[in-house]
Amino acid sequence: MCGIVGCVTEGDDAPKLLVDGLRRLEYRGYDSAGIAVIQDGVIETLREAGKLANLESTLKGSTIRGGTGLGHTRWATHGRPTQINAHPHRDASGKVVVVHNGIIENFRELRAQLESEGTTFVSDTDSEVIAHLVARNYEGDLAQAVCRSAAVLRGAWAIGVMHADQPDRLVAARKDCPLVIGLGEDANYLASDVTAIMDLTRRVVFLREGEIAAIDRNSLEVFHADGQKVDWVATEIGWSLA
Repeated sequence: MCGIVGCVTEGDDAPKLLVDGLRRLEYRGYDSAGIAVIQDGVIETLREAGKLANLESTLKGSTIRGGTGLGHTRWATHGRPTQINAHPHRDASGKVVVVHNGIIENFRELRAQLESEGTTFVSDTDSEVIAHLVARNYEGDLAQAVCRSAAVLRGAWAIGVMHADQPDRLVAARKDCPLVIGLGEDANYLASDVTAIMDLTRRVVFLREGEIAAIDRNSLEVFHADGQKVDWVATEIGWSLA
């Protein structure tokens, strides 16, 4: 299983928060790891094959900083466990970045369609299809772009998405794979497992099947698959990690 972590915070310590969260998800198994952070309006990515320690070593020599980011540990299903196939994945412009858990069953069909329209792929993964779909559907509203993109995906999946033009916003969506939103103080989070963010907040929202969530530092909006807003209910986590 892949692991997903995301954060929208006021400071510039997203890289550390993401790596700390990914460390909590190591039990899920993985063969590569990566993070993407919005820094000065540009999405910077770091990806490494192998253990999380490889990514941490690369991060120590990096100047990457920012408050909004996504992290991922990958268990290869489509494509070999290489740096190129590691998440996060970008669209051709570099403005859209996606992390993904699960399998897109119709990715070959979608990839062929996108390639016929001139899209160039750089990885062998099913996940890269999502980044290109979101970019194609983006018209200034990232949540709606994700809604439109999710509508054509078949399979079981959970995704986190960010766009360089909306540097204080993350969008997440799920179908048959879990995702949880963490509600903090002037910061919000997302993760594939609540254990990844329990050091940051105990107030969480478990996304229901087919829902799409948009978070910034101080708000959460949840949408049905058709793009209509729905109510959400927060849960207070009362148990602790061993």
